Amino acid sequence: MILYPAIDLKDGACVRLLRGDMDKATVFGTDPAAQARAFVAAGCDWLHLVDLNGAFAGQPVNAAAVEAILAAVPVPCQLGGGIRDMATIEGWLAKGLARVILGTVAVEDPALVRQAARAFPGRVAVGIDARKGRVATKGWATETDIQATDLARAFEDAGVAALIYTDIDRDGAMQGPNIAATEALARAVSIPVIASGGVSSLADLLALKATGAIAGAISGRALYDGALDLGAALAVLRS
Repeated sequence: MILYPAIDLKDGACVRLLRGDMDKATVFGTDPAAQARAFVAAGCDWLHLVDLNGAFAGQPVNAAAVEAILAAVPVPCQLGGGIRDMATIEGWLAKGLARVILGTVAVEDPALVRQAARAFPGRVAVGIDARKGRVATKGWATETDIQATDLARAFEDAGVAALIYTDIDRDGAMQGPNIAATEALARAVSIPVIASGGVSSLADLLALKATGAIAGAISGRALYDGALDLGAALAVLRS
């Protein structure tokens, strides 16, 4: 199981939100590239990046910070937030991103996801952000009646590289991930599922790994707060 350290970007800084609320942001650093280098020095194989402003604006906002990270580290990076058209997808992949994450557009324009997955095999993931099982879009500000599992199944044959499942109520709350819902989603589809939201301890990671069904986990606040030691966690997951 791959552990993805998260760098969430707001106004050029590294932050963590509480349950997706932009007004409840804690700033953990003003040099995203330095944070990325620190995570890589601890041994991570991937980085998970989010353009929070972009998720609300519908277009990239923290591009300079993302580009600085890409220039600073040798590991592959995936990015979500404000990626809603083919030109933006192509632009980011050309700049060195390993994978783009499509969230809002997966609900509003699923044909674009399919087109992108065909054009860039292995480099397109779908972000499924849910509150009580229902998908939310546009930076989690808009709730839909779509069930997370139904959305996941809709891309079963699309060729997407991964599904990133976030339980919004757990995100940034340090209360543990929704293991049951994440495992259920992972068992409902053949696409690799990455857990996000609430991953705050080594015990959480081991519980996710123990399902045998979850391909990865994203953690942010716990790494910044020191509740989770990245190097130690990576060593345990690899053992």
